Amino acid sequence: MTEHLSIPTPAGSFDAIAAGPEDGRPVLLLHGFPEAALEWEHQVARLGGEGYRAVAPDQRGYSPGVRPDDVSDYGMEHLVGDVMAMADALGWGRFDLVGHDWGGAVAWWAADRHPDRLRTVTSVSTPHPGALVHALRTDEDQAMRSQYMRDWRSSTTEKRMLADNADALRRMFEWKVPRSRVDEYLARLSEPGALTAALNWYRAGRPSDPIGKVGVPALYVWSTEDVAFGSTAALATEQWVTGTYEFRMVEDVTHWVPEEVPELLTGLLLDHLGRH
Repeated sequence: MTEHLSIPTPAGSFDAIAAGPEDGRPVLLLHGFPEAALEWEHQVARLGGEGYRAVAPDQRGYSPGVRPDDVSDYGMEHLVGDVMAMADALGWGRFDLVGHDWGGAVAWWAADRHPDRLRTVTSVSTPHPGALVHALRTDEDQAMRSQYMRDWRSSTTEKRMLADNADALRRMFEWKVPRSRVDEYLARLSEPGALTAALNWYRAGRPSDPIGKVGVPALYVWSTEDVAFGSTAALATEQWVTGTYEFRMVEDVTHWVPEEVPELLTGLLLDHLGRH
């Protein structure tokens, strides 16, 4: 069973789901677009049942209490800062960090910027940003896959995504996420300002100081049918990790790994945490 939390930080209060004993080994799980903390419901419950203290927050823009108006407030430095602020509020010195999609990108950046705070890092779907940037420059397939990130910066994106009962957002899930779950995500994104806040993650600029190689023990889970991230960046991620590295390729699964194959992913995560 999961519980609901409110995590107070200087930026505002983050809504979250959690499970496990308060003194359990802490694990923070970060969701992607266009989802919410709920995408980790299965993993949070299982981790909690195994004695971990698992917490999954609705991130900046998704939590109504942390929904600033300025695009610049969604830069990576703020997203990583939120992770550390939440860990501080929870009383966590060192913790394990897990992310999917955008949450995976934040996890990689946090591992680069704050290696002393992380016991391990796990990214699901999202390759190391350095590997992705190189693939965008050298691999036509990845450049085509990532075109949406540029398209979504348009000021008309919200109108297009919410038209016809949010049909464009619904189709994004490729019918791999339960409809009731998708309905909940879209109801949240239909709140005033919520979709704009989520899209501001794409509109904000990236840090001027580039990301480096990660020394934190890392697990990267990539699925072969992921429409956003191809094999070039996925296979190159190993070159951007200097610490212990595990790469797990999941066959015949789409981008929505945490919800499409929850048991499989949870097993990989528990194995990884158990080794470190």
